[in-house]
Amino acid sequence: MIERFTGLLRSYLVQNGEFALKRISDIDISDALSIEDFGIYIHIPFCKNYCPYCPYNKIMYEKILVEPFLKSIKKEIEIYGKYLKGKNIKSIYIGGGTPTNIIEHIGEILEEVKKWFNIDGSICIETNPSDINEENVKKLKEYGIDIISCGVQSFQDKFLKFIGRNYDSKILPEKIKLLIHSGFKSINIDLMFALPEQNTNDIINDLDKAIELGIKQITTYPLFTFPYSKVGKFLKLKNVKMPNIFKRRIMYRTIHSYLLKNGFKRVSVWGFIKGNEPRYSSVTRDFYIGFGPGAGSSLKNAYYLNTFSFNHYVDILKEGKFPVSLKMELTDDMRRYYWFYWRLYDTIIKEDDFNRLFKDDNRVKKIIEISHILGFYKMEDGNIVLNERGSFYLHLLQNYFLLNYINKVWSKAMEEPFPEKIIL
Repeated sequence: MIERFTGLLRSYLVQNGEFALKRISDIDISDALSIEDFGIYIHIPFCKNYCPYCPYNKIMYEKILVEPFLKSIKKEIEIYGKYLKGKNIKSIYIGGGTPTNIIEHIGEILEEVKKWFNIDGSICIETNPSDINEENVKKLKEYGIDIISCGVQSFQDKFLKFIGRNYDSKILPEKIKLLIHSGFKSINIDLMFALPEQNTNDIINDLDKAIELGIKQITTYPLFTFPYSKVGKFLKLKNVKMPNIFKRRIMYRTIHSYLLKNGFKRVSVWGFIKGNEPRYSSVTRDFYIGFGPGAGSSLKNAYYLNTFSFNHYVDILKEGKFPVSLKMELTDDMRRYYWFYWRLYDTIIKEDDFNRLFKDDNRVKKIIEISHILGFYKMEDGNIVLNERGSFYLHLLQNYFLLNYINKVWSKAMEEPFPEKIIL
């Protein structure tokens, strides 16, 4: 039922061109030459503990793998850099895996980026509470990292145990205080909701703890398990199901109203900020280059995906080639709809921008009209602003639309280093 609906929605919007990723062995780098500003994503795949809900491309940390990874990712940065030397980089996001598993080497990677590109924005890194200590915080500061996202997930041991986190909730206050008092521009913590046996009092207790500790940026999201495919099998989640829609609805409304009541404002479907500190976000860049196994690059006319295979990634870069595996051609319509989706994700669209891009697009105008009838947004100062209801249903659509596509791609990419074709 859901797949049929998302298929109809896709067909309604994208009426020209096949919606698929195809095998590719090189990048048309000319597609990037006219882009003035990029984001950079650096994927560090190492984990010392596999969280059972996490679908991202990762491998178990082994010291022997670190050196070939470093040589490879620095080579990949160099290959892009020779073509795009001096381009402005508006943000760098370091994710994984758990990037701080190789914290002593992150500076090397960033130095390679700085050698080729002009860094003109914030550097953000994901981390795990287990990796936060005075020595590591000092290193992050020395590397120029100014935004931290810490995957707390819960302040309660029963939920940490369920999702496979390898730390005790007792350590969390001191870890968070250390981050807060270390002078970073912005600190975000992730909290999960709609976990099995979790109720609204549990999530309010987690929010209270975060607020009490002085956290001013919170990203909340439900359990994404991908149980309906081979990713579910890969993650060993045979007995776990996606949270019930009614449970998610109640909890999202509770989180939304509680944070707004406590002085936060919504800055994305998932994210809330108190005050004026820089916003943490792992998405919403229009153009970006991804480095690392399984990383993606979004250019003007195509989306590229690196091979997920660590060994193949290393071998290709030894030959001095782009480690790409798949490519999806982006039509003008698809690029505009990509922009539209991420502005909705931000929960605000400037009406002037919308009219400029979609003045002749009756399909999107019809979606906006229907959304207004359903009470998903209101007009504020010339902007289309999603309300709580609209944000929740966009989150639901994301679950069954975008995440379903991610599931298809990652399932195949984890099976095969170079799939011939993945039809979405």
